[in-house]
Amino acid sequence: MIKQAIIPLAGLGTRLLPLTSVFAKELLPINGKPGIQYILDECKEAGIKEVVFIISKKKQMIKNYFYNDNFYKKIINKKKDPRIIKEYKQILKYKKMIKFVYQNKPRGTGDAVLKTKKYIRDKFFLMLLPDDLIIKKNCSKSMIKIHNRYKSSVMASMNVNKKTVSRWGIFKLSKKLDRNNYLIKDVIEKPSIASAPSNKAVIGRYILPKEIFSKLSKQKPGKGGEIHITDAIQSLINENSKFIAHNFSGKYLDCGSMNGYIKSTLEIAKS
Repeated sequence: MIKQAIIPLAGLGTRLLPLTSVFAKELLPINGKPGIQYILDECKEAGIKEVVFIISKKKQMIKNYFYNDNFYKKIINKKKDPRIIKEYKQILKYKKMIKFVYQNKPRGTGDAVLKTKKYIRDKFFLMLLPDDLIIKKNCSKSMIKIHNRYKSSVMASMNVNKKTVSRWGIFKLSKKLDRNNYLIKDVIEKPSIASAPSNKAVIGRYILPKEIFSKLSKQKPGKGGEIHITDAIQSLINENSKFIAHNFSGKYLDCGSMNGYIKSTLEIAKS
């Protein structure tokens, strides 16, 4: 069973400037609730018991958000407001689930994953990227079902506009397993339109094997001087490790850009 999840949170959030010059993007409210809590809700509903946050010293306010006990206790003693009490209890529940590790130099998602190595106990773990919200159906839960069925790694997949493939990691598929699941032959990080093998993109949900840590520890930086998780995944695929692309049925929201953030708020408000 998948019981642990990791969430990389050390990114600077430059697409959401100027807001992120003073505030962690993951704490920005989406319909009155910090974006990171939607991700934690998804984890909890999917049966995850422990979550490792990868933050940087510049994102210390994320840890402070979950460790602000004195502030809440003073307010609750003074006001006895049921809404505040409820919110504080929710934060305390999540605080028990969360561990923190630090990535102080922005060296890519692969490097962020490697920082969590000492905490991962089981053969497989879940990774969620906080910019990618998936609402209406729990994507992590459906991926865990696929993992249990096929005993393999799983990555969330979505068709994207061919003109935008250079924004994404793109799949080359080999075999159709059923209506929503395919074996992956290759994963190419941000290909050109001409070289993209498909328009099926990796979305920010992964069930990864523990073996990925040995690949990441030896991996050289790729595009942009960063260590890409997709390069490590490709190394494992080349060694016949099984990865499945899962076409999820929830609604995808991109919260990482200003336009996407505004649209996400409006979409969640009406759902």
